[in-house]
Amino acid sequence: MSARWKHPGGKLRDLGAGSLTDSELLAVLISTGIKNKSAQEIGQEILDRFGSLQGLAGQPLERLLDIKGLSDVKIIRIAAAYELARRLNK
Repeated sequence: MSARWKHPGGKLRDLGAGSLTDSELLAVLISTGIKNKSAQEIGQEILDRFGSLQGLAGQPLERLLDIKGLSDVKIIRIAAAYELARRLNK
C-alpha cells in the first residue's frame, strides 16, 4: 500500500473500491489492527488461510476466531458484508 494512505479506507475514498486488493477490502471491514499487526495484515492472513474470498465465504464464523486480531465485532462485520453481497447477487 502506498505511503499516501495510512489505511485502505483512504485509498477507497480517493480511488474507489475497485482499486483495493482483497486484503485491503477486508482491512476496511476489520477497521483496526492489533499491536504489531495491521488490519491489512490480518486481512492477508485470512486470505492465506482460506485461499481466497470465495474460500472464506463458506467458513463457519468460529473458524475466524483462530486468527489473532479478529474479535467478534470484526467477524460480524465480515459476515454482514458477505450477506449483503449474497443478497445483491440474487
